[in-house]
Amino acid sequence: MKVRRAVTILLALVLIVCLGVVGWKQLDYMRGAADYSEASQVAAVPRLETVPLPEQGEKAPPDPNFDLLTDVDLESLREVNEDVRGWICIPDTALSYPVVQCGDNQYYLNHTWKGKRSSAGAIFLEWQASGDFSDFATLIYGHRMNNETMFGTLREYKEEEFWREHPSIYLVHDGGVCRYDIYAAFEAGIKTQVYRLTFPERADREEFIAFGLENSALQTGVQPSPDSKIITLSTCTGRGHATRWVVQAVLTEERQSG
Repeated sequence: MKVRRAVTILLALVLIVCLGVVGWKQLDYMRGAADYSEASQVAAVPRLETVPLPEQGEKAPPDPNFDLLTDVDLESLREVNEDVRGWICIPDTALSYPVVQCGDNQYYLNHTWKGKRSSAGAIFLEWQASGDFSDFATLIYGHRMNNETMFGTLREYKEEEFWREHPSIYLVHDGGVCRYDIYAAFEAGIKTQVYRLTFPERADREEFIAFGLENSALQTGVQPSPDSKIITLSTCTGRGHATRWVVQAVLTEERQSG
């Protein structure tokens, strides 16, 4: 009887601990979601429209999202946190967040854009990147959350159908509104070309582009050039730390502010 009672008590304690962990995670998720809902309201981020890919040989239709994003208020976000560099979004997905940057790549792994501790972290620029997105290749990091918030949406780019429905990434920064068209999505080792930060020669840029195209799970037909501006969105795979899932996109249209 004593053994049975001890086992019962132990199982009850394990259950309480498990429920506590689940409850804490849910509360953590809710707090993170509240911070980002507030960011969207502060910046007055509009609901965007998905712009379909044109049929082969057809001219691309006008993109209404440039007008919609023109008035996104980054300055009001900076009144809360001066680390804000821009706003990134993919229409008709959960991916719509401020982009922040500080002096390392660690802080925003477990702090929201407001600086509150949260497992959701933030969407943040590589600390060595130019904050105005003027580099040839810019790395942007975010967590792969199970509820597809933050960069959780990126896992869907394993499927061509999803890419066709969501072919572009929009970025608002001090220079204006940019549309980047996705050209590659794949699992990349953390020591590969993907995470290179400097490209002193044109050949280095060509090699970087070729690596993405050759390894991509998608065949988009989008072709960057060594003179392009590229963003790489990087998130975890859920299978350890040696690789990351990345989505790469090239700047195809820009509307300058003012």
